[in-house]
Amino acid sequence: MTDRIQELEDRNRELEQKVAQLTQQLTDQDKQLQDSLQELHRLQQHLLQMEKMSMLGQMVSGISHEINNPINFIYGNLPYVEEHVEDLFKVLEAYQEGYPDNAEAVEEILEEVELDYVLEDLPRIMGSLKVGAERIRDLVLTLRNFYRLDEPDMKVADIQEGLESTLVLLNNRYKQNIEVVCEFGKLPKIECYINQLNQVFMNLINNAIDALEEPDNSATAGGEKLERQPGKRKIIITTEALENNQVAITISDNGPGMSPDVENRVFEPFFTTKAMGVGTGLGLSISKKIIEENHHGKIVCTSQPTQGSTFRIELPVSQPKEAEEGADSEKPAVQV
Repeated sequence: MTDRIQELEDRNRELEQKVAQLTQQLTDQDKQLQDSLQELHRLQQHLLQMEKMSMLGQMVSGISHEINNPINFIYGNLPYVEEHVEDLFKVLEAYQEGYPDNAEAVEEILEEVELDYVLEDLPRIMGSLKVGAERIRDLVLTLRNFYRLDEPDMKVADIQEGLESTLVLLNNRYKQNIEVVCEFGKLPKIECYINQLNQVFMNLINNAIDALEEPDNSATAGGEKLERQPGKRKIIITTEALENNQVAITISDNGPGMSPDVENRVFEPFFTTKAMGVGTGLGLSISKKIIEENHHGKIVCTSQPTQGSTFRIELPVSQPKEAEEGADSEKPAVQV
């Protein structure tokens, strides 16, 4: 009997040791899982930041090109303005010193400075300087409208203004060989995170430009050689009000289109048909999250090989009440 009790006690101790070991293993595994989750979260944030910085770089590049022309207007015309002003001062000084007693000296100055030409050219130069300055001002205002640091909350906004701002910032990418046609309907202002929607517009239009920039008859989509539609490269942007208190935005291109496999995967995180180092594969997945999770809308892609691609967004004019209270807990918008 004593041996039996001793045996039970030994087995009990062994079981306790095994339970302790299993508990420790579970604790260690739980810690490893927590560490892995934290690492995945850090990686996710890093990749989102990469996507934001990529878009920021595209915006800055576009703005630098757009501002370059009006700055050249101003700097190129300043020497002529200075010269014309100096000539006018010479004429005024001659008038003050010699007219009417020394009219010949005044006439000589007038012939020297070509006053008629100065009077004709100076207003033209001032007009060019004014155009250049206004262009720079408009670009700065456009950038501020595109991403409004002072409006991080959901507010009523005009999404067509967001589309126009996006096109201005991307103008340098498409103005040479791509025609952009805007067919805007009469839309109500909608309740939204306008900076997030601008990010979506930037992603979609950028992708359309990328597709159209491929050489004719040699574009690649998902490893397949696809021919682009004949004719001028074109992007069509339409907006319309829907009957169910929603609005729709459609962005289409006449590029090479996509194979069915690519079309089915375009919104997958990290999926991209672009060359290594060119795209992160996050732009469209982030756009889908912004539209569907943050705005309770939907975004769909339709495409056929050689027939171009179309992205259609539908958004409610007013957001559900719960969206106003807690939808901004995680907003993957570009942050400058």
